[in-house]
Amino acid sequence: MRALWAATLLIACAGSAAAQTVPGVKPKPVATTAERPAAQTPAETAKSLAQGEREAIQSDLAWTGHYNGVINGEVSERMIAAIKAFQKDQGHKQTGVLNPQERGQLADAARKPQANVGWKMVTDMVTGARLGLPAKLVPQAASDANGSKWSSSTGTIQIQLARRKEAGVSTAKLADQEKKLEGRRVEYSAVKPDFFVLSGMQGLKKFYIRGAFKNAEVRILTILYDQATEGTMEPVVIAMSSAFNPFPSGAQAGPPPRKKVEYSTGLVVGSDGAILADREAVDGCVSVVVAGYSQADVVHVDKERDLALLRIYGASGLKPLALGAAKGGSAAAAAAAPGSATLDLTGIADPQNQGGGAAVSRAKAQATLVGSNGGTALSPAPGLGFSGAPARDADGKFAGIALLRPPVVAAASNGAAAMPPQATLVSAETVRSFLSANGVKPASDGTTDTKDAVVRVICVRK
Repeated sequence: MRALWAATLLIACAGSAAAQTVPGVKPKPVATTAERPAAQTPAETAKSLAQGEREAIQSDLAWTGHYNGVINGEVSERMIAAIKAFQKDQGHKQTGVLNPQERGQLADAARKPQANVGWKMVTDMVTGARLGLPAKLVPQAASDANGSKWSSSTGTIQIQLARRKEAGVSTAKLADQEKKLEGRRVEYSAVKPDFFVLSGMQGLKKFYIRGAFKNAEVRILTILYDQATEGTMEPVVIAMSSAFNPFPSGAQAGPPPRKKVEYSTGLVVGSDGAILADREAVDGCVSVVVAGYSQADVVHVDKERDLALLRIYGASGLKPLALGAAKGGSAAAAAAAPGSATLDLTGIADPQNQGGGAAVSRAKAQATLVGSNGGTALSPAPGLGFSGAPARDADGKFAGIALLRPPVVAAASNGAAAMPPQATLVSAETVRSFLSANGVKPASDGTTDTKDAVVRVICVRK
């Protein structure tokens, strides 16, 4: 029977072929069906997305509580399963592929928990590292030369970014050191050549640690939280781990790590030992010393104005600068016409810039109005050590205080790198207002020579 069917099929085929080749007979068109390409799998569809979009989907899924993994844009079964879980919760078909409507719903769902915890990306001023913080959960912040800390008002949530110098280091060595800290019970450990991760219990708190090193600089992020906050903190920890960039470069670069000893200029504003200084120049110092006098107390800081008031006790011979009310010709007025004011700055350069000396020197800078908020940039920026230096305008009147900041590279809106001003001016009016608010009456009969009224301020950090 099988042979008969084969012979019949062969004859049918031959007949068909013969029919198609009969001379003078136009062959009939043969209906054909186009082959459908094989449907893409969810993973293949996800891989066709841009890297940034894959990372954004993972991040959003983490915030909605559907994804627990590394946010790196790599497609995995865990990521596809998370997409399906989200679709299920939304009452949609579990395809593993987000359509435009579902993608929008996911983004909206992720924004709510982010807003609840106050999620934001910040650059740590001590280390220069980039990290994400739940600002509403940890409103209390403090920093010193060893790093920065953030915590809740009750201490139920604590975040610490530590830095230190350590030679001959490796991620395995760092992980072992962290494991041995008293009270820690490690439940998960991952050690890679360029970073390590640990998690577990520390007393009654859960902990998560991520650390890395570059050259001899070690940076370790530690997150501690009570078990009662686990529901809130789980997506936060995932987001913080993936957002943590201990050694950013290029467009993400932050300010360089603070030096152990930094020098700036202080302005004597009271014969009783009151000295005006740059707030950042004395931030996180173990001790602040006014060269030639004694250790100084930081009695008040103003983060908005970036000014600090120092006080030394028992000093004699101090000559406060006359800070009389500004009149016509002030830098503040001149700055209204960008580039029209030339200022004289008086300061004490960093010892390395003057062979270890402590001579007072002067520099000129052009004051230019920048932005709609009336900020004033100084160009060219004076040398290191001049932060806190007093400025005078062309008429010899006190114009304000110069502040120096290290350049920070930031991504501009057009994709190019934009460098913010390295030096800015705090106006005379702002200085007088700050002093008055802190019980210091600006001297009107003091010295008019800025060289007599400046001192070197030395900040010592650990």
